[in-house]
Amino acid sequence: MTYTDTIAELQRRYPDGVPGGIPLSDIAQLKLQNSYSTHLDIARAMAKVMRADMARYDADTSQFTQSLGCWSGFHAQQMMRAIKRQKGTLDRAYVYLSGWMVAGLRNSFGHLPDQSMHEKTAVTALINEIYTSLRQADEVDLNDLFNALKTTDDRESVIAKIDSYESYVRPIIADIDAGFGNVHATYLLAKELIKAGACCIQIENQVSDAKQCGHQDGKVTVPREDFIEKLRAVRMAFEELGVDDGVIVARTDSLGAGLTQKIPVSREPGDHASEYTKWLDVSPVSELNPLADGEIAFQQDGQLVKPARLPNGLYRFRDGTGEDRVVEDCIAALNDGGADLLWIETATPNVAQIASMVNRVREAAPHAKLTYNNSPSFNWTLNLRKQVREDWIEQGFIQPGDYDEARLMSAQFDTDPLGVEADRRLKSFQTDIAREAGVFHNLITLPTFHLDALGMDTLSEGYFGEDKMLAYVRGVQRQEIRRGVSAVRHQHEVGSDLGDTFKEMTGGDRALKAGGEHNTMNQFADVA
Repeated sequence: MTYTDTIAELQRRYPDGVPGGIPLSDIAQLKLQNSYSTHLDIARAMAKVMRADMARYDADTSQFTQSLGCWSGFHAQQMMRAIKRQKGTLDRAYVYLSGWMVAGLRNSFGHLPDQSMHEKTAVTALINEIYTSLRQADEVDLNDLFNALKTTDDRESVIAKIDSYESYVRPIIADIDAGFGNVHATYLLAKELIKAGACCIQIENQVSDAKQCGHQDGKVTVPREDFIEKLRAVRMAFEELGVDDGVIVARTDSLGAGLTQKIPVSREPGDHASEYTKWLDVSPVSELNPLADGEIAFQQDGQLVKPARLPNGLYRFRDGTGEDRVVEDCIAALNDGGADLLWIETATPNVAQIASMVNRVREAAPHAKLTYNNSPSFNWTLNLRKQVREDWIEQGFIQPGDYDEARLMSAQFDTDPLGVEADRRLKSFQTDIAREAGVFHNLITLPTFHLDALGMDTLSEGYFGEDKMLAYVRGVQRQEIRRGVSAVRHQHEVGSDLGDTFKEMTGGDRALKAGGEHNTMNQFADVA
């Protein structure tokens, strides 16, 4: 509702004034600052935003969406503030909630690898925290506008800004790993994530209790029927909670996963079970290759075969079958599991490789769209420079002996034509992959992990070295001021002015406020 509508509604409700003598304008401010009653309301609203963005992308692939992985509410808040300050809108900007960062940074067991060893509740807690931070950013900015409304002569201009205010609340894509247990556990956890505000849940086809990071070895996938059941569980959670537009991202790790935990039972030729087991590494049972004690065998294409089995009981897929399994995984997830978006975990950032798999998927599922992990696990500089070198050799621009591949990371190539071309491709990578490979959403999983590490390393080197305070002032505070980063006024950023406003609302002149003339934040009033 607009400010004027809210005041009018309050006047109808309280024709003789609010009990206690509270000004209607104060009640209106609180109502407009609290645009979502619950985080479940956020999930419903943001699901509609995502659906609208998906439709817009279908019409124009340049309209892809982006996110950065955030491991705290403050990271998400500052990301959104930066985008809004620089672009003037948060259109097509999301938040990614990384299971890797929850495991590595947000659990009570300490820093852990991405193996689903952290508490389930840690994911829910982080979603709640992110939306609490984004909503507080709304409160802070709107409070500034309402304070301006009290002192300005141009009320219409300020009211127009209040009425056109764009919330910092944006969609979260929440990583539920492999579901943290069986299908019922997945459903129960999905409900908690949705109630915390998640409009989009990403789930992967690894075995839950053998989960590995997507960019590490030892990954074990589940049969497609098992994964389809978990996709259905997530959909049922959305439906039960009235998030009718909820979005599901089905991730396949099959490109790098060479193992499976069980052999599914086939009921008819060409079903999901037989399509899954056909890729197993098997050998025919014969007099020269008989079954040994403890071995198992099954019928495949009219022949009794035994699968290659590791000492830990896992079964091995044939080498070179990853892309075929990915394509089949994706088709099953979309057409039988009801997923909305796909995630194909790759080992390197290669537009052509992704596009080739997606084009095959689209033969059976024309509506296929992807979320793609622009992962810090890739050495982007090295990969793109290698790709440029290989392309130039193929095109005859250079000879195979040109550019020592072992030295491509050298800073000397930063200004070399090869390095410049690699950087050009980096700049256009997301646009290219959105156009050529059906990528609706581009994300970086762990940027805030690496940003914090780099920032603390740089500051610590100078502060504990020779520069002392100059390291902080030159590297942090002066940069905040010159870039217009609102967090330089840290008291204001975390809501100190909100407290002053509320004290005035309830106590008037008796309010004991923090924002008086002796508040040191006044030193930044005209600079940020």
